[in-house]
Amino acid sequence: MEKNFLMPYKQLFLFAFGGSLYYMIEILYRGYSHWTMFMAGGIIFLFAGYQSHTHSSDYPFWKETLHVWLFALCVEFSTGCLVNLRLGWNVWDYSNLPFNLFGQVCLPFALMFLPLCAAAIILDNYICYWLFQDKKPKYKIF
Repeated sequence: MEKNFLMPYKQLFLFAFGGSLYYMIEILYRGYSHWTMFMAGGIIFLFAGYQSHTHSSDYPFWKETLHVWLFALCVEFSTGCLVNLRLGWNVWDYSNLPFNLFGQVCLPFALMFLPLCAAAIILDNYICYWLFQDKKPKYKIF
């Protein structure tokens, strides 16, 4: 079995895992979710893994987390602009929360994403280590 990170079944598994996890976090937090959040979560989780697998173990973890966090905010904002503003599905609206951008992202939820992004990187690394025989993760914090 080839250990290449771009193996299609591996990518599909990681996408579905990340999407399901994000979907379930939303259900636990808000009591409901939407299929578009499954898609967004899967994309973000794949990016978290991509980030991690393309950098050496000498790359600072905080930078890796920051990249994933910024990507996650862009995905959340883009998804919101499409499904809420363009299509009018009204999946969420953060207009009443402080420091929001068109009601699609806001500072309080953006800050909640930060530890989730760090956890996504670590979770992806260990899933790939346990299930796909990737190298054991090592982290350099700074």
